[in-house]
Amino acid sequence: MAGTGSERPAEPSVHQLRLFVVLSEELHFRRAAARLFITQSALSQQIRDVEQRLGLRLFERTSRAVALTDAGRALLPEARAAVDAVARVRRIADAQARRLSDELVVGTVGAEAAMPHTRAVLRALLERRPRTTVRVVGLNFADHLAALGRQEVDVMFLRPPVPAGIELHHLAVEPRVACLPAGDPLAALPGVTLAQLAGRPVVAVPEEVPRVWWDFWAVDPRPDGSPVRYGPVATDVESLLHAVADGEAMCFLPAAARDLFPRPGISYVDVTDLSPCTAALAWLAERRGEPAISAVREAARTSVRSG
Repeated sequence: MAGTGSERPAEPSVHQLRLFVVLSEELHFRRAAARLFITQSALSQQIRDVEQRLGLRLFERTSRAVALTDAGRALLPEARAAVDAVARVRRIADAQARRLSDELVVGTVGAEAAMPHTRAVLRALLERRPRTTVRVVGLNFADHLAALGRQEVDVMFLRPPVPAGIELHHLAVEPRVACLPAGDPLAALPGVTLAQLAGRPVVAVPEEVPRVWWDFWAVDPRPDGSPVRYGPVATDVESLLHAVADGEAMCFLPAAARDLFPRPGISYVDVTDLSPCTAALAWLAERRGEPAISAVREAARTSVRSG
């Protein structure tokens, strides 16, 4: 049947929905365009095109402000779900392509790439599977667990605990130490207790970080049941150490941080009544049987004896 001119325009593309989502988050064309690496004029044209395709006005625009309309607010959750679904399809497709090509993407967080147990496991893996291509990527601690869940990495060297759905092989055990501003009176002591640290703010992490992980690293709650008071939010080791050096908060880190992260303005102090931490290899439980992941699990089992 021939077109009549009254047919609805084609549906918006996923790319256009992504632009709509980002503009709805920024509510500012210049900031949204910068975030998307496009020009403001291109973004404006794409948003007009989306509105034409949907037959709805999504944003109210003035010379000073951008606001979602009622229709825009109603459509936003569905647009975000569509964008997220397509992104997940892409991530899973990439993971499958890696499996077929015998590539393994290994995530690391903090200084785990430099640790002896990490090097031992990867060396043993390549001895067993010399044709495997290993790509190591460093991740910040704010989203390293999410990256594993999204299958952006196949396995990860990290510091537990982890949320449900992730399996572990423990590789090493070491104490945790307090990382304090150098000017803190406790910084000059050879050792402190958790009771002595009570009341000092602890560096926080973004809300999306699993609480099971940061509660352990913040020692929240403390043994007497008291909650921790939080300070500034950090997304990686450098921002965390900067907050401590500025005297805004303290944190707890593996003892290896003394050698790996020496910084002006901070001191590492032993905590006499704090449980140790472990280093581990992690993978998604649902992927444990994949050949490359099975191989790295076996390499971990035979090359490292956790202590």
